[in-house]
Amino acid sequence: MDFQEHRELIKKLKRQITEPPSLDILQLLLSELQYTMQDNPDLGADERKYVLSYSGFIKRWSLQRLQQTLDPQWDKLYWDTMLFEAPYLLDSYCLYIEKDRKPQQRFYEPRRKTLIKVVNKLQMLEDDQLDELFVHMPARVGKTQIITLGTSWHCCRNTELSNLYCSYKEDAGGAFLDGVTEIWTDPIYCHKDVFPNSRIVDTDAKANTIDLERKKKYKSLSGKGLTSGLNGLYDATGWLIADDILEGIQDVLSPDILRRKQTIFDNNLMKRKKEKCKVVYNGTIWSLHDIYMNRMAFLENNPEAKDIRWDVLKIPALDPETDESNFDYDYNLGFSTKYYRIERAKFEENDDMASWFSQCQQEPIERDGAVFNPDHMNFYNGVLPNEEPIKIVSACDVALGGSDYLSMPVAYIYSDGSVYIHDVVYDNSEKTITQPKVVKALIKNRVSNAFFEANAGGEMYKDEIDRMLKEKGIEINLVSKFAQQMLIGTGGSAAKTHQRKEQRIWDNAQTIRNFYFRDSGYQSIEYRKFMNSVYSFTINGKNKNDDAPDSLASLAVFIAKGSGVSAEVKIMRRPF
Repeated sequence: MDFQEHRELIKKLKRQITEPPSLDILQLLLSELQYTMQDNPDLGADERKYVLSYSGFIKRWSLQRLQQTLDPQWDKLYWDTMLFEAPYLLDSYCLYIEKDRKPQQRFYEPRRKTLIKVVNKLQMLEDDQLDELFVHMPARVGKTQIITLGTSWHCCRNTELSNLYCSYKEDAGGAFLDGVTEIWTDPIYCHKDVFPNSRIVDTDAKANTIDLERKKKYKSLSGKGLTSGLNGLYDATGWLIADDILEGIQDVLSPDILRRKQTIFDNNLMKRKKEKCKVVYNGTIWSLHDIYMNRMAFLENNPEAKDIRWDVLKIPALDPETDESNFDYDYNLGFSTKYYRIERAKFEENDDMASWFSQCQQEPIERDGAVFNPDHMNFYNGVLPNEEPIKIVSACDVALGGSDYLSMPVAYIYSDGSVYIHDVVYDNSEKTITQPKVVKALIKNRVSNAFFEANAGGEMYKDEIDRMLKEKGIEINLVSKFAQQMLIGTGGSAAKTHQRKEQRIWDNAQTIRNFYFRDSGYQSIEYRKFMNSVYSFTINGKNKNDDAPDSLASLAVFIAKGSGVSAEVKIMRRPF
């Protein structure tokens, strides 16, 4: 019988339902829903949603009537309905397979009020409403175990798919497979009620692989360490799970280690993923520059990624609005508000709030004491106001390569006083690379006045830019001064000390916050790196790279004190 015929039968049964409904009519309705799915195993999303809306109706009434009558037949109907839903709904699967355990020994139900958010997102992956999902929560709240439950369900829904779990070490991959295998084989779980035909046919403890139903070249589930070798034996057509792929803060604090793991992630792990494979990133956000944030930035900003559907689920230890715990689970299985507040106090006492924010609140370490928070800044969609700016100026913090970046924001200034940072040059290459980029930006944006900081060879750099512009027949007003000379009028050539630089940034912070910056979806890769440097600047003085905020501080003062009146770019006549 096709779906439309079943739909008519469902409608007829619906018309017979009274309030409260009888046990018999709801049992008949459940039977009809079961027949509908048996006859139409490949229903589309809308049709399946229609069927499951009626099973949800049965569950709600079963619970209500059980509470009213205490009749065990209602309890049986509830669990029969849950079993019907379990192959299609992860939430029902997680509840059903633990139904025979004591309530306080169950994993999912006592934690459901929070972990349902993760389950709903995993359901969206499975229903092809998402392609990539980021899950970020504190330690020991069940984030890996809920992924374990989701994986045990997903693998059995289509045993022909290959799935790959990857963590920072090989042992974690083996432990994950052990967790999934326990759900599949331990009679304490009712998994076999849901998927009676999904039996294990092959395991390899050395390679950390499991096959379901038949032996295949690419296994149903594999577990590996990021750096332990991901060769052609491993493949992902279903889910690719990247779980805690950084070992900890030590990876982020070592640029060489982070760079190496980023390379392995890009060139080894992601190469195992087939085009239609879904990706789950599960772990702590340590830094604006870690692997998770790097991937988010790519998805958000690269036009080639515009069709990838992705979402971020971030659940902090303490809710930012209420300062209450998000993980105060039933039966004291989680962490209370008091516990997390004590933990926060310890971090405060040790002057290490950066670790609190990253480990517990899922905020990058650079956000601790951050002077520039995107929540308090202005952004625009890359489209400038529909009027001519009164001037276009830039300020360049010169660097000649190495660890320092040349940073040059370009500002469009309008009659109402608004300032739009429409373009930036941000590059740590040597000057043979940066100078052509600076010249191109000045010409492209029709900059009329530009400031070059004289420190670190800036005076000579400015003169070379001037020469390159004149060779192209372009004349722009370029000025250079030592930063402190321009800002505080010392008249001398005092070196720009780190302390003075930070003070200048702090003094101009509010002016910078009032600037308009390109929104995240309208930034080039270079612009994004520039903004990450801005966000990374902290008041505690632990700043590895402050070239971007320093150039904005110079720009703020240049606009206020030194940029002069509006001037058109003058095109010189070529001498030939």
